[in-house]
Amino acid sequence: MKKIHTLMITMSSTTNLNLKHLFATVILFPLLLFRLLLHMPRFTCKCFSFIRNRNATRNTNNALALTQTFSLPAPLPQWPQGKGFASGIVNLGEIEVCQVTGFEFVWSSNDIIDIRKSVAFYKPVGIPDGFHVLGHYCQPSYKPLRGFLLVAREAREAEASTSESTEIRDSDELPALRNPLDYTLVWCSDAGSKEVSNGSGYFWIPQPPKGYKALGYLVTNKPDKPNLDEISCVRADLTDICEPYRVMFDAGSVIPEIPFRVWSLRPSDRGVWGKGVSVGTFFCSSNWIKGEEIPVACLKNLNSMLPAMPQLQQIHALIEHYGPTVFFHPEEVYLPSSVEWFFSNGALLYRKGTTMGEAIDAAGSNLPVGGTNDGEFWIDLPNDDQREFVKRGDLKSAKLYAHAKPALGGTFTDIAMWVFCPFNGPSTLKLGIVSKPFSKVGEHVGDWEHFTLRISNFTGELWSIYFSQHSGGKWVDAQDLEYVDGNKAIVYASKNGHASFPHAGTYIQGSSKLGIGIRNDATRSNLYVDSSAQYEVVAAEYLGDVVTEPQWLQFMREWGPKIVYDSKTELDKIINALPLRLRSSFENLVKKLPVELYGEEGPTGPKEKNNWIGDERW
Repeated sequence: MKKIHTLMITMSSTTNLNLKHLFATVILFPLLLFRLLLHMPRFTCKCFSFIRNRNATRNTNNALALTQTFSLPAPLPQWPQGKGFASGIVNLGEIEVCQVTGFEFVWSSNDIIDIRKSVAFYKPVGIPDGFHVLGHYCQPSYKPLRGFLLVAREAREAEASTSESTEIRDSDELPALRNPLDYTLVWCSDAGSKEVSNGSGYFWIPQPPKGYKALGYLVTNKPDKPNLDEISCVRADLTDICEPYRVMFDAGSVIPEIPFRVWSLRPSDRGVWGKGVSVGTFFCSSNWIKGEEIPVACLKNLNSMLPAMPQLQQIHALIEHYGPTVFFHPEEVYLPSSVEWFFSNGALLYRKGTTMGEAIDAAGSNLPVGGTNDGEFWIDLPNDDQREFVKRGDLKSAKLYAHAKPALGGTFTDIAMWVFCPFNGPSTLKLGIVSKPFSKVGEHVGDWEHFTLRISNFTGELWSIYFSQHSGGKWVDAQDLEYVDGNKAIVYASKNGHASFPHAGTYIQGSSKLGIGIRNDATRSNLYVDSSAQYEVVAAEYLGDVVTEPQWLQFMREWGPKIVYDSKTELDKIINALPLRLRSSFENLVKKLPVELYGEEGPTGPKEKNNWIGDERW
């Protein structure tokens, strides 16, 4: 079509007008009509059909059935023995769950949408005896196959006694698991065709008995309803609320009249005390409105003992096996150090209303502990000739401070790895193709940054890493990480700001679409910290008093004084240096810069951050 339009547009003005009309009538109009028919949906109840090449569809689906799977670069070690960690089964109270990672391909949307936007659906295989399917799995088509589904069985009586469920019930009448009463067809891709094809996808929601919840959908490639024993529903008091998280598939992007979407799911109740357990299933709908209750739930961990969480020896083994190498920019001036080095080299404690700082001993034992960040105390650099020396940190003493905590109802372990830098350097402003370093803006004393390893308690396998980036961050799946040694990933710390990223590059804090914001430059260098060797476990509250938390961790105030930047003056200098024709445009773009550009409170320590007991921001 594009070639035809090009030909018509470039025809000479002397070409006979009737010839143009003949060309458009005889050739162009039939082609346009064919294209219209090609994309015209055939409507039936809750379903639509696409005209397509059946053989091409079968070939695509056959290729997907052989999709490459992802595994970590190195085999897992034999983890130290201890309780239920990496035993393959997690007890949630009245039910036990097993993590299944083997799948059989069912259907993909490759013939409907571009493969980069397409998804594939799988059913679990290799299910242990006695366990029941709770739903099917979905992931992007273009990625190597890697995911999980939980399958469930009723726990043995002795193990079920740990459950916190207090609801009175007759165990004979209300078992933990029951088959659905029926299925409802939610959506189908090809109901308009009489031909039964492996290119057709049918999405079924189980209809649970009264007092039970469905936890997932079944996807088939035939119009027949699945057997009732193919999936189990879970008693409602053993489930928790989950929420749609990220759109994985949007049929409406192809046919606006068919707004069918597929979302990934996550528990609403997350964090250290959260009981929500992710099942690995998805949510789909043609008419869901944000805020409405959805017909599927997640599981709830009612076993307060959290038997699958790792013991201290196992935490050490996990860090030594997975601890990433943190690379700093080759031009980084403000490097990390240990907290002890910072204190020993002249850091001072200030109190509101006083002008003289108090020296802090190496262990931080004279720091006020507990309370809240009330502005009464703060830490600052030494005020003598040691100030510039301390700003630059000490890479030899640097270490990562590890905090182990339950995630997703104790079915995963999060190990947050905190790095301390005595000083955060000035920012660099990016305005389109122009980059201008600030002299002061962005500077602050005491910089705490972190990344978090998420590890499956079923196997001890690294599942993903959270990269904290200033006021936000993102989870990156293990298959999308870079590795430097076995299963040890790479973390890139940005120049001056020390935000963490999974890959080298330039990242914009602001509007990456417009190319305006604060530059975060990250790349590999000879400046690095190996967290698998240079670390200290500072907290694991679920283990009781097994881990002794350092005194400085209890300091809940700010690790640096409040700073107000004269950013307007610096920005004016940058704008005035631009050509006149660009100034007004850049002045408008400046309004989109992050608020941190204009001043910063002194940063608080790790324990004062929201993610210490809450989930990461994702």
